[in-house]
Amino acid sequence: MIESNFNKDLERKIDLYINGKLSSEQVDELWSELIQDEYYLDYAKSVANLKAVIESERKSREATPTYQLRRVATYGVAAAIALIIGVVGVLNFNSSNSGVNGLEAVNWIEYDTYRSSNDSPAITNNEVIKAAIRLANDGNTEEAIQLLEAEIASEIDVNTIAELSLSLGSIQYNYGDYANALQNFERVIAQENINTLILEKGYWYLANTQIQLDNLNDAEINLQKTLDIDGQYSRVAERYLNAINSLR
Repeated sequence: MIESNFNKDLERKIDLYINGKLSSEQVDELWSELIQDEYYLDYAKSVANLKAVIESERKSREATPTYQLRRVATYGVAAAIALIIGVVGVLNFNSSNSGVNGLEAVNWIEYDTYRSSNDSPAITNNEVIKAAIRLANDGNTEEAIQLLEAEIASEIDVNTIAELSLSLGSIQYNYGDYANALQNFERVIAQENINTLILEKGYWYLANTQIQLDNLNDAEINLQKTLDIDGQYSRVAERYLNAINSLR
């Protein structure tokens, strides 16, 4: 089990906010906390995505006679998510990215900031990945992809291959190239004895890619593997698994 300092009070505030139960002053206080905590900022976005899943499915099961009303309801949820993501400018919510039965995969993978970490020194020190992320952030996506592909082809260390593949898959995912992103996330989890933090992200992003590709059965398997690692994505993976089960 990965040691984690979960903030249950902050999670409760996030849930209350997404359900519209915080005052404007409480919302301001929440955002002041979120912008200082990268993990819970990502958690808030994931919960918002799951809220959209449940709300969309509930609306579709009601006896509402027209498609137009259901679409308006879905857009209402999307607007709430856009408010969350707009604070940091990292998500473009788009209904065309819907997976099976309205299950919404992550729409944007945030690139690692590569801050110093005793737990994952390889993530901190890879200058090729830093350069690729700068290229991707500047809009030079193809150049970033080519740089990472060339580095993977010449690399032999399994942790570095996994890390490079994770970054390459993330860029391709954000670019909408889910087929190639899938291959790279599969390469991540295929490496033996790699850093658990990288492995967990590999399973989590692979599951989201499979949702994007309407492959819900395989997504469920990799969500369960994410949950089994019991790391930073375990709680949201469990929520996604529950959402999948509720659609059946």
